[in-house]
Amino acid sequence: MTTYAALLRGINVGGSRKLPMAELRTLMEGLGYGGVRTYLQSGQAVFSTAEGDEDSLAAELAAAIEKHFGFGVDVIVRDHAYLRSVADDCPFPAADLEPRQLHVTYFSAPVTEERFAELDRAARLPEEFRLGDRALYLYAPDGLGRSKLAGDLAKPRLNKGLVATSRNWNTVLKLVELTEEP
Repeated sequence: MTTYAALLRGINVGGSRKLPMAELRTLMEGLGYGGVRTYLQSGQAVFSTAEGDEDSLAAELAAAIEKHFGFGVDVIVRDHAYLRSVADDCPFPAADLEPRQLHVTYFSAPVTEERFAELDRAARLPEEFRLGDRALYLYAPDGLGRSKLAGDLAKPRLNKGLVATSRNWNTVLKLVELTEEP
């Protein structure tokens, strides 16, 4: 059995695309997943299974959500080892920052610096971003809500062909904890 986190994009935000976590847990248990737990209302679920890989599990869960709830949701599934490596490989001094200052965007596939070449990084300082393994680390000293760089990074043309979903540093660490094997 492998323990995974499912990251759902854009649910329960601003009163739209409502997806109750209790119903999501029931749906996932119906797919045969074990140990299903959810974290917050913003789209994190942890589960175990011996079947499938990250991409097939994401596709299976996305299809089940669309069938059950009547709307599509982008889903990224990652295992504990990956989530641990994202936390461990953070290029910013996470321990010295407030969690609201640091975010990770998880991508469905690898990204390269070329994808972001058009951005004028110097114009957005002291905000910064760095790339990792299918992840982007964003340092926003005034928080995400005031970040101009976050807006630049969210432009559809920069994320074309990818599923991308962001989490704050507290959630990044909690997902590592929740996916640890007992």
